[in-house]
Amino acid sequence: MFDGYDSCSEDTSSSSSSEESEEEVAPLPSNLPIIKNNGQVYTYPDGKSGMATCEMCGMVGVRDAFYSKTKRFCSVSCSRSYSSNSKKASILARLQVTGKPPTKKAKVLQKQPLVAKLAAYAQYQATLQNQAKTKAVSMEGFSWGNYINSNSFIAAPVTCFKHAPMGTCWGDISENVRVEVPNTDCSLPTKVFWIAGIVKLAGYNALLRYEGFENDSGLDFWCNICGSDIHPVGWCAASGKPLVPPRTIQHKYTNWKAFLVKRLTGAKTLPPDFSQKVSESMQYPFKPCMRVEVVDKRHLCRTRVAVVESVIGGRLRLVYEESEDRTDDFWCHMHSPLIHHIGWSRSIGHRFKRSDITKKQDGHFDTPPHLFAKVKEVDLSGEWFKEGMKLEAIDPLNLSTICVATIRKVLADGFLMIGIDGSEAADGSDWFCYHATSPSIFPVGFCEINMIELTPPRGYTKLPFKWFDYLRETGSIAAPVKLFNKDVPNHGFRVGMKLEAVDLMEPRLICVATVTRIIHRLLRIHFDGWEEEYDQWVDCESPDLYPVGWCQLTGYQLQPPASQSSRESQSASSKQKKKAKSQQYKGHKKMTTLQLKEELLDGEDYHFLQGASDQESNGSANFYIKQEP
Repeated sequence: MFDGYDSCSEDTSSSSSSEESEEEVAPLPSNLPIIKNNGQVYTYPDGKSGMATCEMCGMVGVRDAFYSKTKRFCSVSCSRSYSSNSKKASILARLQVTGKPPTKKAKVLQKQPLVAKLAAYAQYQATLQNQAKTKAVSMEGFSWGNYINSNSFIAAPVTCFKHAPMGTCWGDISENVRVEVPNTDCSLPTKVFWIAGIVKLAGYNALLRYEGFENDSGLDFWCNICGSDIHPVGWCAASGKPLVPPRTIQHKYTNWKAFLVKRLTGAKTLPPDFSQKVSESMQYPFKPCMRVEVVDKRHLCRTRVAVVESVIGGRLRLVYEESEDRTDDFWCHMHSPLIHHIGWSRSIGHRFKRSDITKKQDGHFDTPPHLFAKVKEVDLSGEWFKEGMKLEAIDPLNLSTICVATIRKVLADGFLMIGIDGSEAADGSDWFCYHATSPSIFPVGFCEINMIELTPPRGYTKLPFKWFDYLRETGSIAAPVKLFNKDVPNHGFRVGMKLEAVDLMEPRLICVATVTRIIHRLLRIHFDGWEEEYDQWVDCESPDLYPVGWCQLTGYQLQPPASQSSRESQSASSKQKKKAKSQQYKGHKKMTTLQLKEELLDGEDYHFLQGASDQESNGSANFYIKQEP
């Protein structure tokens, strides 16, 4: 094992199968004189009264639908971006690995009739065409190691993320495991190695200390355990690589081989096939040119055909098949519930927009059905969900809230179309498809039992909201509790753990984030450096959550905390520990341009009830029984 110790030799090294067809409505002319909304008339866009222009994106829209009391911005997104520093800075901050400026459509929070949606969207498209192209500028470096060390943070272990590389085969990698790594404290002209031990783990990242330094942390360094330069003990001997002690401690021992034998006897190291497992876990079955059915980001109630443009770490950049310049895209993970095999919509009765392309383009082919995430089988023979039943659901247009909702249509294979009460478009274009076993829908009373603030229907005046009164007033019944998914896996997350999470308002961005609440299998994700109003509810098994170091491992660009964009080690703990405040409901605001679930995270500033305690639940539990703090 140590034969290489004193050797210092040089380093050697089809068209859709659906028969249903829906035509896109052509954008309305920008000189549309008026918009009628719930009996009110607004001039648009060449009139004066009732209109506003967003100071961030330049979009013109109905003033009453704009965000905040000042009506300066069309959405929370624009307000957030503008306040982060300046318009230019916010655009640069949104740049993703593609190097393209953000293409997400501007949004107006309050829903308007379809005529208003199309008019506003047409105006925004015109604004985009007039904007100069922004060149990509790399963001200032961010170090997870410095961020964790300076704040004593704890990262979620890799085993919490089954969909991530090594998530199911991480093994016993822990503190005190020894590895062979390059020796950077050496004056030799060739690349040499030395033994180091893991002092601290943070996701894929490990704080390492060279053997021989004992309690001296002067040369401790962070690295990604899955990196190509990290090897199990014995690799150097097998590969003929030299093991050379660091120059700083070279004088401490005269017989380093005896020292290593003594120190490493009984110690753990990486499995000999570790690097092979890492490589295998980063092989993804989805390939460019594969065709899929995916949610239409402008009409959530239906799907369209899209083509895989690129694959990074299992995340897919999908481009709608009809996009001639290939810019109409969005990102999602290959295990996302938003994508399906060609023919899925027709098989379950889901609405589908038939492509204008009559035949597949050269090289494009349908993705094999077995590659998609499987949903749980459900027993449809007994009592089942029915149209009109009430429930609580994470709003796909505002992932920071759980809202009063209604089952609008029951599809095949356990799929349901859900609408958010008080905010639905008349044509049902914002209904969203959830499976009956989805962790994003809950029985009536779930929020009250678990001390989560439930968002009542927009315009509902009898506050505080009471389900019993609402069901009686609407003549509705609650969906039976027994029909909901009550499985709670032993996920391993704890409040305060750090991770990398997709900003579902801007799904190309992956950000530094923290778990702030745990309700059984439901996690509240906070984006470091941002206000709590931008938090989002996600399932513990969401493919949009990743271990610390995932971006570095896969080559994806990580967005640092807002407060860390200029200096990586600045502490933001004081900002993150703001006291939660109860706030009276002021009405559920929605946008006009319907977006893909992953692109939206806009909503009012809601907070949890005072005195609510975080509930941590791992393993089996009654999902809907209140737990004592």
